[in-house]
Amino acid sequence: MPASAAPGPDSDRLARRNRLVINLLLVATFVVILNETIMGVAIPHLVVDLNITEVAAQWLSTAFMLTMAVVIPITGFLLQRFNTRPVFIVAMSLFSLGTLIAAMAPGFEVLLVARVVQASGTAIMMPLLMTTVMTLVPPATRGRTMGNISIVISVAPAIGPTISGIILSTLTWRWMFILVLPIAIGALVLGAMRVQNVTEPRAVPIDVFSVILSAFGFGGLVYGLSNIGGASATFLSSWLPLIVGIVALGAFVMRQLALQRTDRALLDLRTFRSRTFTVAIILMAISMMALFGTIIVLPFFMQNVLQLDALTTGLLLLPGGIVMGVLAPFVGRLYDRFGPTVLLVPGAVIVSGVLWGLTMVNENTSMWWVLAAHVTLSIGLALMFTPLFTAGLGALRPRLYSHGSAIVGTVQQLAGASGTALFIAVMAGVTLSQQTAGASAISASAAGIQAAFLCGAIISTFGIVAAFFVRRPAVSPEDEQLLDEEAGAASEGAVFGH
Repeated sequence: MPASAAPGPDSDRLARRNRLVINLLLVATFVVILNETIMGVAIPHLVVDLNITEVAAQWLSTAFMLTMAVVIPITGFLLQRFNTRPVFIVAMSLFSLGTLIAAMAPGFEVLLVARVVQASGTAIMMPLLMTTVMTLVPPATRGRTMGNISIVISVAPAIGPTISGIILSTLTWRWMFILVLPIAIGALVLGAMRVQNVTEPRAVPIDVFSVILSAFGFGGLVYGLSNIGGASATFLSSWLPLIVGIVALGAFVMRQLALQRTDRALLDLRTFRSRTFTVAIILMAISMMALFGTIIVLPFFMQNVLQLDALTTGLLLLPGGIVMGVLAPFVGRLYDRFGPTVLLVPGAVIVSGVLWGLTMVNENTSMWWVLAAHVTLSIGLALMFTPLFTAGLGALRPRLYSHGSAIVGTVQQLAGASGTALFIAVMAGVTLSQQTAGASAISASAAGIQAAFLCGAIISTFGIVAAFFVRRPAVSPEDEQLLDEEAGAASEGAVFGH
């Protein structure tokens, strides 16, 4: 294990190599995850420039999420079967190719294909990063590294709308891809030269039937959830895919339970034998529903109720993303010292409190109150994400890290789609009923948004209860000694001003 190597030149080189690999993966993953939510603000521009309907334009976001949901479950197999470096090169090559095609797309159809290619690369990067960290970083110091991963998972999608709003205020939608392309290519080239193989691949078979069931199961759920609440939602576009997804997912689970007896499962569900991992996944789903639901509803409130423009809306959401990013490394260090409970419980209380507070917003609410609420919500989520990733994956056996990472990524997509669908469906339904009853457009919108946040607040209350049941995985005596030595070195550095 890299963590336990004896001190000396070889162990120093190993540590430097590991840090380089992790940092390259962090930067690359931040860039690719950012693109998941960057298209939302651009839809009005795309409708005009490409001469398409809003429903068609929305597919540029839906197709991205759909591809992620289909590809991520397969990454558990990929990360076991292949080495780190080729998997990284394939993922970043796909993302860079998709970004190039999008920047040059002559029409909607090509742009849609580009988003699918982008998402294929994005889906591989997140599990690759998590599995690599769990393999290289000792348990005693995983918290601070997972804090950086929290920046990628939570901050990147949160600031996506802000960045796209700023770009679109002065440039065309193509620049959202033109500006990202050199960064993506740079990460690809640097990674191809410097990323080394840090995992031990093993020959594992792939069950094609599981892949098919996974595509219909997770794809059907995300597609159906993404369409619920939309203006054009019908039984065929929403409920039928959900039914197909649920049936296929049930068959997928039964198939994995049978295959894992001989270690041939596409997604090994023995991860859920760990109570800590199971509770962490549940709490993570609640947190992601709150994050993505808020990201989608707050702009509606600021633009439709407070009558703010898109640029102002994006700028008001930016401080929350920055706060989340700044806090994540500190939260990681606190986790290493004190464990998950002292972070998760206050975080869950803050998130729930903010969502309950947002149930009272109306047309007289100050935009500064909304800003404060969003920043506070971001603080609560920052306290939760790092402990959840670290404790949840840390509770697994090393051979299950790749499967656990794939499950985390899949749950993120499903929870994000669920949160978006729930908030939008409730908001749209209540708004319509209020308008039918004779309320003004602004009052009706405010009532719908209040109802959406009420649903989120109720769900978040269960998160407070779950937060008490996430336990820190056992730490070995060697890791405990490493933690004490690093804490002593940090204290000495503080005393002598280093």
